[in-house]
Parts: sequence; C-alpha cells; structure tokens
Amino acid sequence: MNILFVGDVMGRAGRRALRKFLDKIVKKHEVDLIIANGENAAGGFGITEKTAEELYEYGIDVLTMGNHTWDNKDIFNFIEYNKRIIRPLNFPKNNPGRGWITINKNNKNITVVNLIGQVYMNTHDSPYHEFMELYPAIKDSDIIIVDFHAEASGEKMAFARAVDGMVTAVIGTHTHVQTNDAQIFPKGTAYITDVGLTGAVDSIIGMKVENMVEKMKTSLPVRYEVATGAVKINSVLLEVDEINRITENISIINKNNL
Repeated sequence: MNILFVGDVMGRAGRRALRKFLDKIVKKHEVDLIIANGENAAGGFGITEKTAEELYEYGIDVLTMGNHTWDNKDIFNFIEYNKRIIRPLNFPKNNPGRGWITINKNNKNITVVNLIGQVYMNTHDSPYHEFMELYPAIKDSDIIIVDFHAEASGEKMAFARAVDGMVTAVIGTHTHVQTNDAQIFPKGTAYITDVGLTGAVDSIIGMKVENMVEKMKTSLPVRYEVATGAVKINSVLLEVDEINRITENISIINKNNL
C-alpha cells in the first residue's frame, strides 16, 4: 500500500498547490491513501469547514492538526461530527474532537494518530504516555501512522525511537522546513523529523517575507500574511508491506511550479 503524507498546508497558496500537483502525484505513484496536516489551511491560522471540504475534494482522506487547531473558531462547529479530521490526542480531555481515527482502505484498517510535543510548545499532557494509553485499542490495526506535531527535533526522534516496531511511521510536522533524515528504524518504523510545507515557495515558512523580516529588524508586532506566487508541495511517500505491517521504503516527493 502506498500512503502519501503531505506537509503542513499553508493557506490559499497551499490549497492551490494541492489543486495543481496532487492528482499527478497520486497517479504517478499509485497512491492509496492521503494524509495532510491542515492546521494552517485557512488563512494560515486554523481551518474552517469550507476549507476542510475543499481539501477532501482534492483527495485528502485524513486531516491532522496541531497548535493552531483552535485559531479559527469555525472548527468548533464541525470537529465533533466531521470524522475525517483529528486534533492532537494529548490535548486536554475536555477539548472537542478526537485524537485518532481508523479508516478502511483496500480491506486494511489504517489508524492515524495526531500528537503534539511539549518542548517549546504550550504545556500538554505527555504525548508518549497518552499514546501508550491508547495503544492497546489500536495495536491490531494493519497500519498505524503518527503525525507528531512538535518544535524540537530531539523530542520527535525520541518518541519515534520509543515506538519503533509498534507503528508503521512517525511523521514530524510543524516547522514547515523539510528535513533530510527520512529513514526506517531497525524494527521497521519509518520516520522523518519534518515533512515540510505545502504553500508558497517565496516565503518564510509560508508567510510573506517582508513582514517576517520587518519583525526581525524592529522587534515590534507585525501582522503575518500568507505568501503568494509560485507554490510547492512537500510530502513523503510510504510504501508499506501490508502483510508484515512495516514500511519498506520512505521517499521524498516534492513538486513546485518555479
């Protein structure tokens, strides 16, 4: 089974990148399932129901979130009943929504789990302990994919090593900068520290360059705006052995219209 994980979709530019490139990627690599991080899909901060539906139309099967989950208040109107979007499992238990989902594709049960880190982020429950509490309920899934949304590389790596052999893949999100460390650990879990950005090429993590530079120069508050122009997709392709439930290969799939 071929699973595509798309890096953080940043605003209108990110959605345009999906519209331009995703179908070609799916056909070329015979993709069976698509997961994307959508926490910045609406104006760069949060997601709306309309935006989520647009992403589904492009072929996204599951949307994961992160620290910007609640930035657009429209999410409170649909996260409970929209079964294809998940938010970090280790958010406080009184938060709406769910932290994992199991869907059936090609007669295989595929579980996607969303976690958020603790280092340099708002304080949340331990992602490791929350995952281990959940694990007995999902361990019989044919495939388990974890979106670990975190700032610190070491935290992502430590979690992935801790669950090596228990899950199919741990895919890092959040920094919007793709890392050069896609690999498969000794017990078969695929890993990348950060899958990267789907959005504007000429940008700083998807935002307009001049605004970010102005903040650097003045240290004064600046309104961030999603960048425009040429767009790109950062993603990884997981080629999964459905019988042994391990990833045989993880490869970088990047497209841009420069």
